[in-house]
Amino acid sequence: SFHTLLDAITLQADSDEPAIIYVKTERPSITITRQEFAQHVRATAAALRQLGIRPRDLVIIAHTQNLESIYAFWGALLAGAIPAMFPTLTEKLDPAVYMDNLAELVSFSDVKAILTTGEFAPQLAERVTCPVISEQLSVISYQLSVISNQLSVISEQLSVISNQLSVISEQPIHNSQFTIHNSQFPDDIAFLQHSSGTTGLQKGVALSHRAALNQIASYSDAIGLNEQDVIVSWLPLYHDMGLIAGFLLPLVQGVPLVLMSPFDWAKHPALLFRAIHEYRGTLCWLPNFAYNHCARRVRQRDLEQVSLASMRLFINCSEPVRHDSHQLFLERFAAQGVQPEMLSVSYAMAENTFAVTQTPPSQPARLDVVDGVALAQERVAKPVAANHPDALTLVSCGPPIAGTAVTILNAQNYPLPDQQVGEIAIQSEYMLTEYYKRADLRPFRNGWFLTGDRGYIADGEVFVIGRSKDLIINAGKNVYPQDIEAIVNTVPGVHAGRAVVFGVPDAREGTELIAVVAEVETDDPAQRKAINKAIRQAVARQSMVSVSYVTLVDARWLIKTSSGKIARAANRKKWLTEKG
Repeated sequence: SFHTLLDAITLQADSDEPAIIYVKTERPSITITRQEFAQHVRATAAALRQLGIRPRDLVIIAHTQNLESIYAFWGALLAGAIPAMFPTLTEKLDPAVYMDNLAELVSFSDVKAILTTGEFAPQLAERVTCPVISEQLSVISYQLSVISNQLSVISEQLSVISNQLSVISEQPIHNSQFTIHNSQFPDDIAFLQHSSGTTGLQKGVALSHRAALNQIASYSDAIGLNEQDVIVSWLPLYHDMGLIAGFLLPLVQGVPLVLMSPFDWAKHPALLFRAIHEYRGTLCWLPNFAYNHCARRVRQRDLEQVSLASMRLFINCSEPVRHDSHQLFLERFAAQGVQPEMLSVSYAMAENTFAVTQTPPSQPARLDVVDGVALAQERVAKPVAANHPDALTLVSCGPPIAGTAVTILNAQNYPLPDQQVGEIAIQSEYMLTEYYKRADLRPFRNGWFLTGDRGYIADGEVFVIGRSKDLIINAGKNVYPQDIEAIVNTVPGVHAGRAVVFGVPDAREGTELIAVVAEVETDDPAQRKAINKAIRQAVARQSMVSVSYVTLVDARWLIKTSSGKIARAANRKKWLTEKG
């Protein structure tokens, strides 16, 4: 029933139901009602207008994730601007690369302002050509909120005096300090999502109000969203999974959102489970690495008297899904009430607003046991028995959600039959309007969006194998680096989650050789030699390939993307540079 995202704020502004419950480690949680949320958003919108933000201006929000950044996003929307969430500079990002990318984004996309923290604002202001706004936004927002509340009281008093004054008081109070002149339409660009990475951050995915609302409605149906649901999320809001599933969906649909900082979760992953227990959480989205992170980092004493039985779905999304990660999570937290049918999967991307597929609720995701050799060499998913020597277990991402079509294309862009591996292409009612101010990028081919992901379809369900650009062709075999990385991460001595695999063209061999770079925690030469050998043996034993290069590095050598993933291309470039 909404025409724009703003209807979700204006039509629910009088509710005392919780909109956001913000939780922190060892600090009291903060509950914001929908009425309070609307008041904060209106005040922030007015403050932005006072600071010179005008309709259709592009505004970058590069905050550490907190309530202020949330009000800034919705306030920018209400002011008629186009907001885009962006990561702030952290220790995992290269400062020079981050600054260069942000400066390029400001120039290329005509950014009108950057909203950020007071700590980060001075160094950022030296590098960009647009205004950098920090504390003044919250100060003006607070002042306007006070004025608005005072005028609201006056308006109520006037309405009591007479019916005539009551009629007058129903009209908007035209004060230039806080009146918002918003006139947005369903097909207007609502906001941008920027793909995570260390390069190409200027490629903004422009999404309309209509696309976002259609996605939220159809995806809500796919997961069986209901009035009893409570969404719990630690996900960063500059990532499509966090922005849509863990932010816009609950606020638009009127279900409570229990939110925490991703930095807080990374250090204290048990915070997520305690929040689920305390607020009876039912839905939570996690990238695949988070299942391993929780299973390995949550201490047993942090689980005392914690129940996860209220959960309907833990939804694995944004990375290739691994069956062993699900099993590890299930076994670790079975005592807390985690059941197989809770482990769900979605395939999503920013260009489709969010979800492309979703496994049906209340049942485990389908498993496909296929011949790993045939998958690599023949590019076909041949079913085999679980005890087959080359058996490989793949996890379904589910069927397409309503309003979405998926096909698999070969190199000539012709559709492939079921079980054949090719590029995943999609059509939907939720697609991007454009790559913002990038007329040179044409993402559609014959009406289909080419995702760059490789996979296949079986019985109407989509199986994702990996990214086309990351594929390694080794001696005629298709090698997906994430499969080798999963093996390397199990080797004792390797910092779990800190390994990257990529291909290195070799003219002499006439093929791509496989290189592994892994962070280790020891400086002892003998121990490093043993780890090197163990990596080679583990990969040879568990896969069909041999590793040509193993490089062991110290902590923080590897470059990560803004969303915390290992940046494969950037690390490959760094490795090649160091090797000369």
